This record gives sequence, C-alpha cells and structure tokens, in this order.
Amino acid sequence: MLKNRELTYLTLFSSAGVGCYGFKQEGFKCIATNELLPKRINIQKSNKICDYDSGYINGDISEVSTKDKIYTEIKRWKKKGNDRVDVVFATPPCQGISVINHKKNSKDIKRNSLVVESIEVVKQVKPRVFIFENVMAFQKTFCITPDDRTVRIGEYIRETLGDDYVITGRVLNLMNYGSNSSRTRSVVIGVDKSYRNTLTPYDLLPEYREEKSLRDVISHFSELDWGEIHKDDFYHAFRTYDERMRSWISTLKEGESAFDNTDPYKRPHRIIDGVLVENVKKNRDKYTRQRWDRFIHCIHTRSDQLAAQNTIHPTQDRVYSIRELMVMMTIPKDFNWIGHDLKSLNNLSIDGKRKLYKSNELTIRQCIGEAVPTQFTREIAKKIAKSITKKQPKSSEINKIIANHSLDKKEKLQLFIKDNPLNLKDSVLMRITELCNAKREENAAFYTNKFIVNEIMCNLPEINKDDINILEPSVGAGNFIPFLIKRYAHKKNVVLDLVDIDQDSIETLKLILEKINTPENFKINIVCDDFLTMNIRKNYDLIVGNPPFSKAKGEIREHYLKSSLNKETNNLSSMFLEKAIKHADCVSLVLNKTILSNFEFKKTREILSSKSIQSIIDFGRYGFTGVSIETINIVVLPKKKPSNTTIFNMRNNYKIEQAQDYITDPMFPSYIIYRDDSFDRVAEKLSFGIFDVFRDRQITKSITENSPIKDGVWVIKAKNINDSGSIFSIDGYDQFIKLDQVKKLSVYKFFNDDSVYLTPNMTYNPRVTKNIPNTVTDGSTAILIPKYNFKLSNSQIKYFSSDEYRTFYKIARNLSTQSINVDRSSVFFYGKLKNDA
Repeated sequence: MLKNRELTYLTLFSSAGVGCYGFKQEGFKCIATNELLPKRINIQKSNKICDYDSGYINGDISEVSTKDKIYTEIKRWKKKGNDRVDVVFATPPCQGISVINHKKNSKDIKRNSLVVESIEVVKQVKPRVFIFENVMAFQKTFCITPDDRTVRIGEYIRETLGDDYVITGRVLNLMNYGSNSSRTRSVVIGVDKSYRNTLTPYDLLPEYREEKSLRDVISHFSELDWGEIHKDDFYHAFRTYDERMRSWISTLKEGESAFDNTDPYKRPHRIIDGVLVENVKKNRDKYTRQRWDRFIHCIHTRSDQLAAQNTIHPTQDRVYSIRELMVMMTIPKDFNWIGHDLKSLNNLSIDGKRKLYKSNELTIRQCIGEAVPTQFTREIAKKIAKSITKKQPKSSEINKIIANHSLDKKEKLQLFIKDNPLNLKDSVLMRITELCNAKREENAAFYTNKFIVNEIMCNLPEINKDDINILEPSVGAGNFIPFLIKRYAHKKNVVLDLVDIDQDSIETLKLILEKINTPENFKINIVCDDFLTMNIRKNYDLIVGNPPFSKAKGEIREHYLKSSLNKETNNLSSMFLEKAIKHADCVSLVLNKTILSNFEFKKTREILSSKSIQSIIDFGRYGFTGVSIETINIVVLPKKKPSNTTIFNMRNNYKIEQAQDYITDPMFPSYIIYRDDSFDRVAEKLSFGIFDVFRDRQITKSITENSPIKDGVWVIKAKNINDSGSIFSIDGYDQFIKLDQVKKLSVYKFFNDDSVYLTPNMTYNPRVTKNIPNTVTDGSTAILIPKYNFKLSNSQIKYFSSDEYRTFYKIARNLSTQSINVDRSSVFFYGKLKNDA
C-alpha cells in the first residue's frame, strides 16, 4: 500500500470505465486501465480515471506489448511506495464452447482466450483482491488453457489462482446488490490467503436489498417532447424514430405489446411494394410498454430502439433517456461521457446539442448496456478499503487482548463484546469468544477458521423455496451466522434455529448477534439444549455447522446410543451427523476426516452410502487453528439417491468429480475419495485383508533406556525399519527395555514370533520387515499378524517400499497426513501380490 495509504486498482476490459468508476468514488487510484476501443478509452480520460496518461492502455491484452505496458505502470507506482496492486477488476468477453467442438469456432476460442489472459495477469500481478464479472454462465463455460486443455472457466480460475487466493463464485442478480435494474451475472472474487482469517470473498459482497420499481427510480424525471433535449440536462434525451411507428405504441397500456393491437397497421410492419408485411413476433418484450410498478428489466446495448427489449417508457411514446438509463445502472450524475461538463453541454445551442448528442448517443447507450453497475462495484470497493486498511489483530495479539482485559472471566468477556472498545470485527470477537470458552475442551468447541466457512457456503446447494428453515446444531460463537445471512439473504423468509449445549456460550452469542446486521427476512431462535437429545418437531431445509469431535462416555454415551444406528462409536460428531440426516433435506457438517476410514465409523459409512453425498471438501489441517487434526466438510442430501460426488482438496487445490458408488465401494473398508485408474490397477494385483494388526500402547520413555542394558530388549521403532525390509540400529535414537518389564506387557505375546511382520505406523512411506529375535515394538511400529499360514517373499517385502505401492497407499489413505495409523481398517490395504510365489 502507498505510504500515504492510497489504495490502487488495475482494470481490464474496462470499456468506458463505468464499472470501475465505483473504485474511483471510494478513493482508489487507477494504476492502469486496459480497453481495446479508443473511443471508450477517451470516455475514461474524460473522467480522469488515471493519474498518468500512460495508464490508459489501448490495446489487445493477448499481446505481450500490451501486458508489458501494464506491468510498467505497476513498476511506476511501486517506485512511489506502492507495495502491490490492491485490486484487479476484469470483465473479459466470454463465448460458449462445447466440449466436443471446442476447436471448430476460432472466434469463440479467441474470445475465451481473453479470459485466460485475464487470469494470467492476476497470477503475474498478485493483487490483494481480484474480481471477475461476466454473464451468468461464465463459470461453467469452457475455455482453452495455454496447454490446450478444455476446462470450465470457474475451474481454471481455481486451478490457477487457488493456491494463493480464497475464491468464491456467485451468480447474483445485481438489482439486489447495488444496481437499480435486473442484471443476472457471475461474480468471482478472490482474496489473498494472507487475509484468510479476517477477510473472505463473502465479506466483500454487497448487502442484499429489495429490488426497486421503475417508479421508484425514474418517475421524478420530467416528460420530454418529441425530440427534446432537456434544457437542464443534456443527457435527458432520446433518439427519435420514424413518426409512423408512434401509432404502434401510442395507445398501449402498461405491459401491453404493439403485436397485440387489433389493427394490422398498428402492429409492427413494413410496406413492401405497397403491401403490408408484418414483422415476426420473436420476443414479447419488444415493442412493449413497461410497467411502473415492476422491477426494471435488464438494460441492453440498443436501448435506442423500440424494437429492442424493454425500452419503451411506461407513459410516454419514447425510449428511455440516457440519464434515466444512467440512474437505472447507478452511474453517478457527474460521470462525463463526452469531455465537457454538464453545465457546458447545457449551454450549447439547440443545433449544437443535437449534433453532439447524435454523434455520441449510440456509443453511450452501448457502453451503458455492457457496463457493470457502478454502485455494485462501489460497495465492494468500500468493503475492501475498510478491510485492508483497518488492521485486525493476529493470533498472538488476540491472546494479549484476552490477557490484558481478563477475558477468561465470563463477565469481563461479555462486557468486552458488548462495548467492543477496540472496534474489532465480528469474526475477531467470535474468535476471542471461542478462545475464552472455559469449557471448549470439555465440549470440543473450537473456532472454525473463517475461510473454511466461506468454502462451505460456496458448496451449499440452492434451496428452491421462498421460505426456508435452517438449524445450526452446535452454534458456539456463531461464526457460521454472518455467512448464512449473506448466503440466503435473497429468500423471502428464513428461520434460523441456533442450538448449543452451553448456557454461557448462548449468553455470549446473544451479545455477538447484536453486532451483526440481521435482515428483516431472518428470524433467529436461540435454544440452549443438547442437539442429540432435543425433540425436533420439524424438517429442516438445511442443517449446517461444526459439531463437537469429543467422545461421549459412561451413561451419557449409552443414552445417546439408544437413538443411534452406529453402536460402535462414542464420537459425538458421528452421532450429530446421524441425527441430522434424519431431520433435514440437506446436511453440511465439518467432521473429523477419520470418518472416511476408521473402523468405528463403518456403520455410519453404510448409512451414508445409501444417501446422496453431494460433495466432500478435504481441508487437511486447515480447519482449526492450533489443533492437529484433519477435517472435511461433507454435504449429504438424505432424501436423494447416490449419484456423483464432487471432491475438493483444499491443501493441494484441485477438484474432481467421482461416481459416489465408486468411492464408497463396499469392496474396501473405507471410502476412497481420490480413487483412480492407477489405484485400481494396483488393487487388481493384490489380495487384501490378509493381516490383523496389533500396536503397543504401553511402552513409554518412562520405562525405557537410551543405551543397551543387561537382560535388556531392543525396542524397534519406526525409523529402525528401512526401505529394503531390514532393521538397523540408529545411535541416539534406539531404546531398550528390561525383559522382565516386557513380560508384563501385551506386546510380549509377539516376542520372538517369526510369523509376524513389522511396519512403521503413521507414515506415507510404508515398508515391511520380518520380526527379529529378542526385540519388541513400541507404538510407532505396527505388528502385522497373518490371518492364515503364509510367508512373505523378499520381493513382496520390497514391493511395499516401491513407488507404485506407496502411491497406491496414499490414495488408500485419502492423502491424509495426520490420522494415518495402521488400524483395523487400514491394515486391509497391506495386500499380497497375487502372482508372488
């Protein structure tokens, strides 16, 4: 950022600069603006978009020379003290390309390559935020990548930029987000991951608002006589048309079309050789008088024509004036189209006005029809400015705030949240609340990182109802709530039931909710209860949240299990999931990744396999700060049959779509979400399920020595097993234990047992060795116990260390890095080669 704290932006395919003008209104400085057509660049110059003339870059973005000019301007601003570009805003043209025929239309390929060029500029520039705006189908449209692949644009954006940015793509009707006219568009926003715990794309979306009617927006404008240019407003004027066409619309009432006139001479027609030839009625919106009390339809590029869509004034026999269109698109009055201020234009002679108006009207109307509504971008700009200039505390600073204000005391915490003396964001207050929750360990209440919730919201399916019911079963500090409000703000009525077992958390949550702007269409009910035992009296459209991962014990476990089908687990999250799918059309929960594989969740997986698993997001260890567990988000549609499942690996930034019955195949003891052809080829070679497993839980450093001892036994640990399948000693690593002590341990039953094999536990690099005499293993090494009488050959032992098997094993373990113990489920994958002697 500049030393004087000025914010900057770069805009691509900027047209006349209508959309990016919102950034200028909020004080952003334009480093460079790129547009192909000179007449549009000239409009930007009239509005002084850039500080330097060299910032107006007229040229094809696919040309190296054009991009070089952009990068030169960035360097100029860097010398002034600008560390990086704050925003890249791009609206590249986009044409549909079919998968099969993607090379048959060179024009479409060329236009869609401009999307790829925009993505490459973002990758090179590395702004804090990028924004793409385009047609509704933008994200699903195919483009041709530089390496000649056919990829959906949305997927390519994530593939190319997802390592560095938290990305959200939404389809929005902009009339509810800043515009005064209907405009359904795709908006893709990326925020640098360095902001991931304080700022997400959802935070930058404008607040939802009810659409305005045509009466609300333009009824105050003066009527215009035929061909009049209003004396006080040069832009309040319209293009006249053939006088005989006036009779086609003069008697129309609101909502009526000229095609409905009974007199054929009042219906749209032509006279050819003295014969009336009626126009073909292709679209009812043409020659239709608009309604005062309806929302304003989309503004098109030929708004000067009666024959265009939705162009006729509700009461006057004319199309909309330029000024009326500007208000519909929230373009400010001071926006300069021609290079003269409004006062100068109004002072021109009538002939001078008409000549100037005629020579510029079509360009202006076309630019308005293609523009991003100014207020939409202005509201995003305002949110960006507020977020990146207002420094929020880091984790270490949050801990100091807690200590300095004694927030570990409930009363102090609640007073702090109520007064918010440091003017902290809602998300920071929620983070502080979770850190201060004295029962967070007891209730397994951990703060779900903000960017994780953003990703979950992106993955929720559409709910095609006006009135919806949502349940958050373990609400904690409420970090899902602001996102749910943004996600479903467009619904007519939303009932949001918030449940938590802890009364202190509920009381603090109420204070936090006072800081959140809750729209009128949301009704929030707060309930202090145990979700697992509470009586649920209705079906929910969505149950979403982050249930506790802790274990239920004793009587409470038995109580919970009475209503559960899975009797093998005491894990609360599994119980939450099982109950949720009984009471909702859609369930989206954050769960421990072990639910995909551990034996205790076998019954849970059987239940899920019969439901539609829409998606699984693999967060790896991103889910919780300071907690070394891997998590996933799973979206289940309990009332739908299995179909395809989308898998997104956040850590490695890639997405795949799998047939659900392929990844939940009962042939294997776990779900294998990254299963592929290479996995299947190896699986065909192996006989599985040939071992049981034992792992010591008793040998600790307190009963071992670091050097050989009399009557001692060597303790084999993971690092003692090498890739060749042999065991070797390591100075300073080896440990020893007295034989008398070993005899008291469970592992002693394998002492000198040459029928078993050893393998490191918790590794991605499996390797196997024969058990050797006078040794025992600690918990870092698993003992493989043959289920029948067989011996592994040397070639088989070496195969376990091969690249082929290790790649297979990683997929079998779902690319996990944390919970990869060799247990009752995973030992299944230690398979024996079928062709091995």
